[in-house]
Amino acid sequence: MIITVTPNPAIDKIYWVERLCLDDGELPVMRATRSYLTAGGKGINVSIFLARMGIENIAMGFIAGETGRAVERRVRDEGITTNFIWVEGETRTNVTILERGHEQRPIQITEQGPTVSPEALKRFIVQYKRALSRARYVFLGGSLPPGVPVQFYQELTHLAHQHRVPVIVNAAGEALAHALTERPWLIKPDTRQHRNVSGVSLRTPQEIVSAGKAWIADGIGAVLVSHHITHDLLITREGVWDLEACDVRFKNLLGAEDALIAGTLSAIVQGASLLEATRFGMAAATASAESEELVVTDRTAIERVLPRIQIEQL
Repeated sequence: MIITVTPNPAIDKIYWVERLCLDDGELPVMRATRSYLTAGGKGINVSIFLARMGIENIAMGFIAGETGRAVERRVRDEGITTNFIWVEGETRTNVTILERGHEQRPIQITEQGPTVSPEALKRFIVQYKRALSRARYVFLGGSLPPGVPVQFYQELTHLAHQHRVPVIVNAAGEALAHALTERPWLIKPDTRQHRNVSGVSLRTPQEIVSAGKAWIADGIGAVLVSHHITHDLLITREGVWDLEACDVRFKNLLGAEDALIAGTLSAIVQGASLLEATRFGMAAATASAESEELVVTDRTAIERVLPRIQIEQL
């Protein structure tokens, strides 16, 4: 069983428009040619992917209000066990606008999310400790809502290690920096807005490889970083690999990073090596980027993309 933790879930609303009307003198009225609504958040997207691959998992996090109920229904409809902690307020709604021809540059508006009380945090830790007794892996991902300390992922990683459960952390900023001190099995820095971790720059492939090797030497199991829309770097004790997705036809990048991690984790659970699992994950990410779905979970569609994923050892 796999635990996914999404501290700040959301309802994701995506709009496709022909053109962004932002020029001076124009009324900013845009008609969407299509819209898409789904429950979101990194861990939730990973949970849905795993469930559709037949992998048992439990989704955890904090939810609130009517939007929270919609998130919970969506996750349960996938046959996923949920163990959310309810808090006051309203689960956030995030809006993404995609302009035709510029889908690789989405415009995103993200809400802050409800405030999590100290009592809710305590209840979460109790439930998390119980779930760890059955867990094979733990995935921790996404932003932290108000009230959740930046040491949250650090604490959850520490507790998982007490149960000898490997941890994957997909986060940014201080939340990731603190988690690094517990040496997770795999880290995936979120570089969409934050191109550094604890002052370490992740802007160029050279900087990423240098930082990754330092983290590996410090005890991190593996480092996976996106350094371009179509390139990912995998760094382990065995070496460094550049994975490239070729001839990508972008439609929606919103869930691609989550598909990368979910695909990688699903392949590992099914016995693949980390390198081959990452290749499958990148195929899942590419299939998602080429679809209007948030995350593509059709194995046949993903396998059709696999020949376009090239691996070069650096």
